[in-house]
Amino acid sequence: MDKIENEFASFFLKDGILHFIYKPNTELNLDAARKVVEDRKTIQKGKSYPVLCDIRGLKDVDKVARDFLAKEGSSLVDAVALVVDSPAYEFMANFYLKVSKPDVPTKMFSSIEEALEYIKKFK
Repeated sequence: MDKIENEFASFFLKDGILHFIYKPNTELNLDAARKVVEDRKTIQKGKSYPVLCDIRGLKDVDKVARDFLAKEGSSLVDAVALVVDSPAYEFMANFYLKVSKPDVPTKMFSSIEEALEYIKKFK
């Protein structure tokens, strides 16, 4: 299994799905968002994947980083399933979906199992 880790997140490929897990208390600005996307593309080796993105470790994402992730960060991504676990994360994810409007199908889930069921449709 391929895996990459940086100071913000870890990424691994499993069964045709890219798993993307933010580390606890992660704060993203534009430079951090660029690093995350760069490392994600490295593990993908030019191939597009559906992405299960566990955002439970995110503490904050500034507007410029959100906009970058929604547009440029969507390259080589078929769809995204966001995993949240609290009202605060639901608010953050809903805000991202409504304001930044990602370029690929993106839905929010409260469990990894539900997120996997959704994202498997895009393999």
